[in-house]
Amino acid sequence: MNTTTTAHRPDHPETAADDRALRRMQFGWYLNDWANAAFSATVLTVFLGPYLTSVAKNAADPAGDVHPLGLSVRAGSFFPYTVSFSVLLSVAVMLLTGTVADRTGRHKELMCGFAYVGAAATMGMFFLDGDRYLLGGALLVVANIAYAVSVALSYAYLPGLAAPDERDAVSSKGWAYGYAGGGLLLIANLALFEGHDALGLSSGTAVRICLASAGLWWALFTVVPMLRLPSRAGAAPRRAAAGPDRPTAGSLRELARTLRGMRDYPLTLLYLGAFLCYNDGIQTVVSQASLYGSEELGMDQTSLVVAVLLVQIVAIGGALLLGRIARRYGAKRTVLGSLVGWVVTLALGYLMPAHRPAWFFALACMIGLVLGGSQALSRSLFSHLIPAGREAEYFSLYKVSDRGTSWMGPLVFGLAYQLTGSYRSAIISLLVFFVIGFALLATVPVRRAIEAVGNPVPERL
Repeated sequence: MNTTTTAHRPDHPETAADDRALRRMQFGWYLNDWANAAFSATVLTVFLGPYLTSVAKNAADPAGDVHPLGLSVRAGSFFPYTVSFSVLLSVAVMLLTGTVADRTGRHKELMCGFAYVGAAATMGMFFLDGDRYLLGGALLVVANIAYAVSVALSYAYLPGLAAPDERDAVSSKGWAYGYAGGGLLLIANLALFEGHDALGLSSGTAVRICLASAGLWWALFTVVPMLRLPSRAGAAPRRAAAGPDRPTAGSLRELARTLRGMRDYPLTLLYLGAFLCYNDGIQTVVSQASLYGSEELGMDQTSLVVAVLLVQIVAIGGALLLGRIARRYGAKRTVLGSLVGWVVTLALGYLMPAHRPAWFFALACMIGLVLGGSQALSRSLFSHLIPAGREAEYFSLYKVSDRGTSWMGPLVFGLAYQLTGSYRSAIISLLVFFVIGFALLATVPVRRAIEAVGNPVPERL
């Protein structure tokens, strides 16, 4: 039974069995977001950065430097440098793996395989203590690359899980599941960390348990997509290349053809450019919000943690709300509206008084409201612009624009602070990404772009 083909043909009369099978696959896909969001929320956003930095400082020489691979690095810079290194590596691995997946049809096997590699590396962070900063760096690189590749491959399933007019709702629901799963484990871990004295645990042990729990959560819930998703994503099976080519060698040639072939779809590239720009602004706001809150607005650690939780919780409703709005007004208009919301949020953040936690929490709620929806709808909109059978390749390129170019926003943020000495000037400088992204997206003729790649056009865009 080819349920993915049915999802691409809304005029096809589905049987009850078809409908049940499709819902089972959708639920498996939702649970994949639920599973891997634990790594993003607990590990990357909250616990690993400060803890790995403290471990690196334990290993530092009297000048405050550590020496990975013979290089002198300030202990306080080890974590961000390691994240940047993992992002650069993940770009190459994502592109190659996406091509291998489309060439072999083993999307699920590769997606779940990378998920379990990432989960194992995350659970290994339990052994990160004392001065084992090199162990922590290695585990972070492996886990972050595995996370990026697994997520990119999961995106490739979206075109086959919903008819064109239903894709915004399915993508938004998946995003909401992710924020719910990540937020639920984060709440439990924060409770464990705050109560570590009562449990007879040191703060370091509590953090290591929290880190390992994210890997366990990731591994446990990945079982559901492993059982419910088909091996191949998308609707159009592709014939393997003739001849005795090795998969990797053939996939490298296929990747080169894909990159050259994207010139045949300039409107898809234009959309990618728009997404690259405004999403870089989104990622920078998310990554620098805690710094802005602590350094400019005088928020303490507890207030920052509460704000992170508020973003996670409100983003669930935000993703679902914007999904409903897109059903009525179309995904493109809704994303454009969300970008206006980001501009308003930045402006209010710039004007916000210091030492007012209630105002900072309100800002966190505004970020959560537009965060989930803008990203979920961007994902579903891009799914219409992909030639059938190349879902993993194109979504790997999409994730490159999500992760591989996220240096632009932090660079502008850092330069603005260096020139002005004010984090308020730095935060308002990010407006340029949303303004340019809005302008580029507004010029994309989405209907023509969908027709150009040969996909059915949704009723509302």
